[in-house]
Amino acid sequence: MKKEKRYLTIYEQVKDDIIEGRFTRGSKLPSKRVMAENHGVSVITVEHAYELLTEEGYIMPQEKSGYFVTFDDKDIYVGASPGSGRSFFPQNIPPVSSTEDNPLSFSYSIYAKTVRRVLSEYGPYIMEKSPKTGLPQLRTAIADYLERSRRVEVSPDQIIIGAGAEYLYSLIVQTFGRDIVYGVESPSYQKIAKVYTAGGANIRMLKLGSDGIESDELWSGDMKILHITPYRSFPSGVTASASKKREYLKWSKKCDGTIIEDDFESEFTPSRKPEETIFSLDEDGRVIYINTFTRTIGSYIRCAYMVLPQKLLSLFGERTGFYECPVPTLEQLAIANLLDSGDFERHINKVRRQNRKKRAD
Repeated sequence: MKKEKRYLTIYEQVKDDIIEGRFTRGSKLPSKRVMAENHGVSVITVEHAYELLTEEGYIMPQEKSGYFVTFDDKDIYVGASPGSGRSFFPQNIPPVSSTEDNPLSFSYSIYAKTVRRVLSEYGPYIMEKSPKTGLPQLRTAIADYLERSRRVEVSPDQIIIGAGAEYLYSLIVQTFGRDIVYGVESPSYQKIAKVYTAGGANIRMLKLGSDGIESDELWSGDMKILHITPYRSFPSGVTASASKKREYLKWSKKCDGTIIEDDFESEFTPSRKPEETIFSLDEDGRVIYINTFTRTIGSYIRCAYMVLPQKLLSLFGERTGFYECPVPTLEQLAIANLLDSGDFERHINKVRRQNRKKRAD
C-alpha cells in the first residue's frame, strides 16, 4: 500500500465502523497512538484520518479528552450543537475568484493552448451543432472525472450539459412542474430562488442551522423538491455534516421527494480528500447532482452539468429533450480536453494546496 493512501484506509474503516454502529454517538475513539499501533502506521497518519472524519462531521475533538463520535443516523436528526457546524472558508479563506489578477485562476496559457489544440484536431467539426444533451466527448470526460475524483459512477447518458447552473435550474422546474413546492435554503444564493420563481415555481425558504436545514423546517414542510448546497452554502458558509446528509436522504425517501445537490465550488475544499457527495450515498435514485465549470475554470466559461438518476432520464427527455444545447461545440471540446489531459485536476490540486495553506496560517 502506498504511504499516502494509508490515512484514507483508516478513514474509510473508522467511517464504516461509525455508520454501522460499532462506534455509537458520544463514544470515544481509540487514541491516535493506539490506532497507530493497531494499524502499524505513524501517529501523523492517524491524525490525518481523524482530521478528515472531523471535517465531514463524523467525530469531534475535545481538548485533552480525545475524539468523540458525533454522527447520528436516527430517523429524525435533531441537529448538531450550536457552533459545531463546519465552515472552513468564511473565517480565513476568501471565496476563490476567477479574475485575471488572481494567482489561483486557471492558467490562460494552458487554456489558450488547449483551444488551439482543439481547433487543430477537430477543424470544421467545431462549427457543428451539439447534440441536445451535450457532446459525447464532454459527457464521457465528465463521467470519467467523477469516477476517479469523486467516487461517483455514472454513464455519459446520465449527464446533461447546460450554459451555467441557472439554465439547469430552469430545466428542473419545467420537468417537475409548478404545482409542487420547492424547498430552498435560507439564506442562500439569491439566484436559486429567483430562477425557480421566474419559472413559476412555488418555493419555501427553509432556515439553515449550524450544519444544514433545521430538522423541524425539513420535516414539517410539504416540499417535493429540496435544493441544497451541502458543501458550503452561500452566504452563510454552512456545510452539511455526515448526519445531515443522510437525514436529507431519509427525507427524500419518506416524503417521496427529490434532492437537487448543488455542488458549487466543492472541488476547492481544503480537505485532504474530495467532499462526500449526497449523490454517491443515494441508493434510491432521488438525487440530481449539479456542478459548474464557471467557478473551477473561470467566469468566461458558461458551462455546467447535471447528473440524473437513471429513473429520471425518460422524464427529463420527455419534458425538456427538445431544447438545443446552448454551449458552443468549441467550448465543450476544450473542457473535455482539459479533463482528459489532467490539466483541470492539476489546477484543482493547486488551489486545494493553497487553501490548506491558508487554513493553516
